[in-house]
Amino acid sequence: MIETLHSLYKKKHNIFLKTQKQIIGIRHASRVAAKILNLLCKEVRPGITTKELDLMSLELHKMFSAVPAPLGYGQPPFPASICTSINDVICHGIPDNRPLVEGDIINVDVTSIVDGYYGDLSRTVVVKSCSEDAYRVIEASYNSLKAAINVCRPGAKLSQIGNEIQKVADSLGCSVVHQFVGHGIGCHFHEEPAIFHYANRPKVDILMQPGMTFTIEPMINLGLSEAVVDKKDQWTARTTDGSLSAQFEHTILITSTGHEILTLIDAKDAYEGVPDLFIDQKTH
Repeated sequence: MIETLHSLYKKKHNIFLKTQKQIIGIRHASRVAAKILNLLCKEVRPGITTKELDLMSLELHKMFSAVPAPLGYGQPPFPASICTSINDVICHGIPDNRPLVEGDIINVDVTSIVDGYYGDLSRTVVVKSCSEDAYRVIEASYNSLKAAINVCRPGAKLSQIGNEIQKVADSLGCSVVHQFVGHGIGCHFHEEPAIFHYANRPKVDILMQPGMTFTIEPMINLGLSEAVVDKKDQWTARTTDGSLSAQFEHTILITSTGHEILTLIDAKDAYEGVPDLFIDQKTH
């Protein structure tokens, strides 16, 4: 039966339902990515530059025998090992020499390759303190990710993810970015299916199946939902109205009974301020 599902999903949707061996590899890569992100977020403070965070990321990847997936990815090749998106930057921010200042919010996005497998996650961090509006957009992204993960189980429709995110964002007076999506991951950086973060009714609503691995990464804006990509670097995506944007992301595995968040850290590695959704509660 499982082989039939494997071939059916590959043929019909180009989705690879992972084998047990692949799941073990993806789980390990995801744990490594989570450790690296956790150590980077711990260093976020006024005065540090995102270029310094990028250099730390390179060292940490070496330490964990991992390769940073973003470095050299795409066209033009992405020039850094992590994405650092500050304030009105929605995603794909390029690390630079601008020191962070109190009141900034920054999303740090890590994708690590370990033994050929991929793990991907991100967190938005407050630089010391921030405005009520900033806390609101952060809350909207975090709570929407939590709500989306809660619907993940075999037989659930992928569209339920976007519907849950939209409800949370709407309730907090925020908007959901349409131009960027979550994605299948594990054996490649970007695989099928695309995961839409907004309320949607696709012609073919794919059902979740055991062995599916994908990211959920809601990008939530305080103002308008539209993004504009920097014409010069061709990567940095900003809000069109200059409003704040926040994002949280996990890599998810659909199991036979529900789901597993693959990109968690052990409780012993958590420091004050690490969100509960990013800590493996079983390791307490």
